[in-house]
Amino acid sequence: MKLFDKYILKSFLEPFLATFLVVLFVLVMQALWLAFDEIAGKGIDIFFILKFLGYLALILTPTALPIGILLSSIMALGNLSENYEFAAMKSAGISLSRVIRPLIFLTLFLSALNFIFLNNIYPWATLKQKNLYLNMKKKKPALALVPGAFNTEIPNFSIKFDEKYGEEENLLKNVQIADLSAGKGKIKTITAEKGTISTEEGSKYMTLTLENGYYYEDHIKKVMRTKERAKMPASNASFKTYTINIDISSFNDDDNLDDEKVKEHHGMLSVKQLDSISKEKKIAYDEYINTQAKNFFSIINADELYQHPDSLINKNLKPIILDNFDLKNKSIVLETSLQTLKRSLDRNTSQKKNFKDRRKILNLYDYEFSYRISFALACLVLFFIGAPLGSIIRKGGFGLPMIMAITIFVIYFFISQLGKNLAEESAISATLGSWLSTLILLPFGILLTKRAAKGMGIFNIDAVFENILKFFKKFTKKTTD
Repeated sequence: MKLFDKYILKSFLEPFLATFLVVLFVLVMQALWLAFDEIAGKGIDIFFILKFLGYLALILTPTALPIGILLSSIMALGNLSENYEFAAMKSAGISLSRVIRPLIFLTLFLSALNFIFLNNIYPWATLKQKNLYLNMKKKKPALALVPGAFNTEIPNFSIKFDEKYGEEENLLKNVQIADLSAGKGKIKTITAEKGTISTEEGSKYMTLTLENGYYYEDHIKKVMRTKERAKMPASNASFKTYTINIDISSFNDDDNLDDEKVKEHHGMLSVKQLDSISKEKKIAYDEYINTQAKNFFSIINADELYQHPDSLINKNLKPIILDNFDLKNKSIVLETSLQTLKRSLDRNTSQKKNFKDRRKILNLYDYEFSYRISFALACLVLFFIGAPLGSIIRKGGFGLPMIMAITIFVIYFFISQLGKNLAEESAISATLGSWLSTLILLPFGILLTKRAAKGMGIFNIDAVFENILKFFKKFTKKTTD
């Protein structure tokens, strides 16, 4: 490798590694912030939190890679132009295409690496992350009894107390408990002056020992007769010591966080699996459409017309069908037709959502299949936008290049989401939706590369004003004539 190529690659790789890690960190923190409300305060072990962050980092790596390439290409070429190194290269007869040639090969390698990542590591990380996230969301909050409010986290119990004290903060003052474990229609209310919480290590039960209290249990049920209610409406008693064993195993069980119940999400599959499942779903979808069409023909009795096509060919029949019936039969025919039509419309309306959902799922698999390929090439497309843009603006550092990189990627992401939404709703094909952002931004990359190679700016303001002046001159000339 020539010394010149090594220098260009070094100029690109130094900001690339920094920007890639920064962008990845920001994306992971943003995703964690969005999921924070769902998993906070549930006593989840730090090990599972770190696993969740690791899976998020793997999922977001394919997104951070093109952003890093875009930003570092703007910075690298911007630094070369700002330090007049690019001008020195031009004076030595080195063109822009020669300068970026090693970077093109590097970007092609990164694009291939991104596709391999999307096809192998991304599906596995999505499988792990989504299942872990769902399990953490379903996990019950950590057991933390708060004074002054009813604590309802424990199943079948509602506990309130005024104060928690003692060295281990396991002593309670003025305890009120609503015990709902007796069954439907039965409520046991317990009050006590003091309470002590004790739990043995590894035990799935929490023991609550109450002192100097009173309990009241209601035995009345709605199904009871009036006489039965009058005989035994409730029971009550006072006590010096009362012990309650409460099952808290659900608050300490972390083993189920690694369960994998969701496995067929389109983001969890490789390209080969997406293609295979898409073909299977297309067969099932076609069978569903054929079944619905046959049912529709059967409801409107259209099958009889197809079975007996010659029955309508009768010289005695008048061209207008209703003219072949008297007034009473005309009314019957019209009423029957309207009822049949109404039933068909109601049935089609009820089936519309099911039809759209089936089509949308099929579109998602087709879109994901094409998007994996198009997004891998996003690295190359964004490079051909960033590299000439950096040489044109002649500004390095993190300031202006960061703003421009974020703006360009937001535009790319917005077009991608637009294409995805249109593809899901079958407004456009899934293939076109997945390639929409690439097809729109690629011409801009080619245009910028051509202008940068000729030493031109993004657009020529003087030429714009000159054309405007020419237009007004022609307009004024016509009016004077």
